[in-house]
Parts: sequence; structure tokens; C-alpha cells
Amino acid sequence: MDPVLLKLALDARGFLPPQEGLALYEEAAARLPGGPALEVGTWCGKSAIYLGAAARAAGSVVFTVDHHRGSEENQPGWEYHDSSLVDPEAGRIDTLPFFRRTMTRAGLEEEVVAIIGRSAVVARHWRTPLSLLFIDGGHTDEHVAGDYEGFAPWIQPGGSLVFHDIFADPADGGQAPWRCYRRALDSGLWEQAQHVGSLHVLRRTDDGPTPRALP
Repeated sequence: MDPVLLKLALDARGFLPPQEGLALYEEAAARLPGGPALEVGTWCGKSAIYLGAAARAAGSVVFTVDHHRGSEENQPGWEYHDSSLVDPEAGRIDTLPFFRRTMTRAGLEEEVVAIIGRSAVVARHWRTPLSLLFIDGGHTDEHVAGDYEGFAPWIQPGGSLVFHDIFADPADGGQAPWRCYRRALDSGLWEQAQHVGSLHVLRRTDDGPTPRALP
């Protein structure tokens, strides 16, 4: 990975440990020559730097989907609330300006295309085959399953489905991403490719058409 972009990724706000970020970059760099990637949940752009760097290397593009109002755990009174991200006029979290600054500093505004909106709304209108899908949005069962059902059908044969915050032990973290990850793996449509920390990579195994129904 470009050392300048790596330094910017390491310094950016976010919750992606360095080794997981590099694993995401390497997987994306391998897959993106075959088509675009999509990220659900971009926060302030930390993971988007890794994905954008891979898109630049592959001559491709990554779309990020986020309403930029924060997930449940980012709201006042919750563990990951950051009051510096609150828009005083709206009285709500707004990470979009921070994301834009991150992409400007990284020079990745051509490679990273931001879609501002709720995942469920965007998914209803999505029609583009994907080489990689990175699910790291809301961590409730409703949100993780919605991201999976809405976008995973568009992953091309041989493409990658990447989950973040996968914890088998409830003592380590929330279980909604784990349950969705197990649902995908148990469906027989994906096989485990690798995992680094809480980042798990599944590969689409069938060679059927895109999109197709998900169990």
C-alpha cells in the first residue's frame, strides 16, 4: 500500500485496526480489477482510504453508503459517542464533513464515490455488479441483515463478501454481525477465504448469474 495513504489511514478517525485495514486493502486490490466495490458504513473515512487506495491501484472505484448520522453505539450516552462530531445546528452527529476532509487529504475523491443515504433505501435501487462488498454499518440484526440482503446478491462469482466486527464470543462484542456472517457461511454460497482479527472474508463459490436469491 502507498505509504502516504497508509499513514493517512492510520491517523484517520475510525475503529479499524491496522492489520485489519491492510487485510481489507489486499483483498480489495485483488478483487477490484474485476469491478467496483461497495462499503456500507464509512464513518469518517478510515476504511475508505484502504479501499480507495486499492481502487486506485486497480483502476477501479469504490462506492460508500452512509447516512453519516452515526449508528446506535455512536449516539449520546453510548460507548462510542464523540461529541466533537455533533453538528450544533442540527443537534445530531454529522460525520460527512470529516469524511470529505479525509478523502481530500488522501486525494481519493475520484476513486471513492460517496452515496449519502440509508443503506435500505440505496439497496432498493442498486443494480451494479460488485467485486467486493464490505459490511460495517449498523450493528443490529435488522441493519446487518438488511445490508447483506440488499447488496450481497450483486456480488459477482468469485467476488468477496467482507464482514467487520465478527466476534464468536459475546464477551468480545455484539453478536448481530456474527449471526449474519454465520448465515452467509451456512448458506453454501460462500466459503471462508481468510480472517484477520474481527475482519472475515468470504468468497462467492457458485458461478450463477448476478443477482441471485440469498438463503
